Amino acid sequence: MVTLRQRVLAYGSAAAAVVAGSIVGALVAGRTAGAIAIALVTLGLGAVVLLLFYEVGLSEEREVAREERRRQRAADARSRPRPRRWPRRPG
Repeated sequence: MVTLRQRVLAYGSAAAAVVAGSIVGALVAGRTAGAIAIALVTLGLGAVVLLLFYEVGLSEEREVAREERRRQRAADARSRPRPRRWPRRPG
């Protein structure tokens, strides 16, 4: 389970890398600065894509676990013997 704090830190770090790369690319001249800018932006955007895939995987795992619990409860309900009911007396 990923907490909200962990999620915010992960996405925030990726966004910070994109912003830093954009700032370096805009303010610093030269081939090295351009390479650093491209690397930071690529790293940040790649991290966002990976985090999105991770979120999708977690949601699928939660759904599988929920379905397994539902199946287990249904199997438990079927395996319990029903209490015997006696016929009502006319009266």
